Amino acid sequence: MEGFDDDTPVYVISVAATLAGLHPQTLRQYDRLGLVSPDRVGGRNRLYSMRDIARLREVQRLAADGVNLTGIMRILELEGELDRVRRRLEALERQERSTALVVWRPDRRR
Repeated sequence: MEGFDDDTPVYVISVAATLAGLHPQTLRQYDRLGLVSPDRVGGRNRLYSMRDIARLREVQRLAADGVNLTGIMRILELEGELDRVRRRLEALERQERSTALVVWRPDRRR
């Protein structure tokens, strides 16, 4: 869809639950726990983005692998931290490349 990206909240809870393969009550529980933070419309209705749905699928995958909710929360926290560090490192690398200056001075003693 034009004008929408992975962060655009467009899916109501029933559609998000279907896309993630979960029950809507599970999505509410994950929201309460802070595993996913959908946008709110009118202070009540949750709207999920594709990024939220991908995160729900990741939570589901980890749970299926036997990781408990506390472990899942920690894994997601560490993955988020790793992403932030990678973005910071990439920004520093871009900055170093763009500000590199080579100065050449001919030897005037000859």
